[in-house]
Amino acid sequence: MTGSASSQAGTPQVVPLSIGSGQSVDTELIARVDRACAEVEGSPGALLVLRLTGTAGDGAPPTGLSIHTVNKWERALRRLERLDAVTIAVADGLCAGPALEALLAADHRIGGPGLRLRLPAAAGEPWPGMAVHRVANQVGVARSRSLVLFGAEISAVEAVGLGLVDEIAADLDRAVSERVTAVGELTGSELAIRRRLLLEASAVSFEEALGTHLAACDRTLRRMQGVQPA
Repeated sequence: MTGSASSQAGTPQVVPLSIGSGQSVDTELIARVDRACAEVEGSPGALLVLRLTGTAGDGAPPTGLSIHTVNKWERALRRLERLDAVTIAVADGLCAGPALEALLAADHRIGGPGLRLRLPAAAGEPWPGMAVHRVANQVGVARSRSLVLFGAEISAVEAVGLGLVDEIAADLDRAVSERVTAVGELTGSELAIRRRLLLEASAVSFEEALGTHLAACDRTLRRMQGVQPA
């Protein structure tokens, strides 16, 4: 799935985005992520499929980066993470650097049998970007310690065990097609609300979260009763 958005009768429109583990985080990569997000945002019912690739030599320390570029990259990933659409990531081989950062921002993650995950590195040390925040929130501090502190590389099986990857598939194209079909009926805006509730769950108390959850439940009940949510 490369090139411009594609769709077939009965299936959602798919917007593809490819990111390599060895790619430089620069204005060109940031612009590609922003363009893909804008295409999804302008196409109701569309979803984003991330193709993440890498080889043994990828994931090298970033060079020539400025903190301004890092900030723009993190904001692009946050935009991707908060899309009113389903995001599916498919990865095989070494998933490191910007590819891993994009994987951690996706809703559903499919890995090939040869998948390996490694956090971005700089000067021989794990890169202290927002990937650290996402890993810690998604798997917990104790389970992410070796990955974050020492840059440990984990296998596909270990990634599934930690919940960083949802499934392993020998036929990645078929797995992506099946997932696209399965999520085709989901409403993007409603999914985004549930994603936000999930992301905020570990940082917000029950009392603070209650009102937001009740509002989401009210929207669902109104749809079930045929009433347009406010």
